Amino acid sequence: MPQIFRIGSYIVYFWANEGKPLEFIHVHVSEGVPSENATKIWITKAGKCLLCNNDSRIPLNVLKNIMEIIEARSNDIIGKWRSFFGQVRYYC
Repeated sequence: MPQIFRIGSYIVYFWANEGKPLEFIHVHVSEGVPSENATKIWITKAGKCLLCNNDSRIPLNVLKNIMEIIEARSNDIIGKWRSFFGQVRYYC
C-alpha cells in the first residue's frame, strides 16, 4: 500500500493490487489508516478529480479541500502511479 502523502489526519494512497486489467488511475483517502471503506477519487488526463465514492464519509467541506490538493499534486500522483504499476489508464 504505497502512501502518497498526508493531508492533516487523512492519508492519500494506492492499494498495491489494483486489479487485472489495471484499474483507471485513482487514489484512496481515509482518516488515520488505510481502510476497505476508503473514499475513492479518479484522476483524469487533465489532472482533475472525479469522486467515485465517499465510503469513508469525509465531511464534504473537508473532501472539497482534499480534492483541490490532489488536483494540485496530480502530476506527482500520476508519476508515482506509473512508477509503481508501470502504466496509467484514465477513466476520462
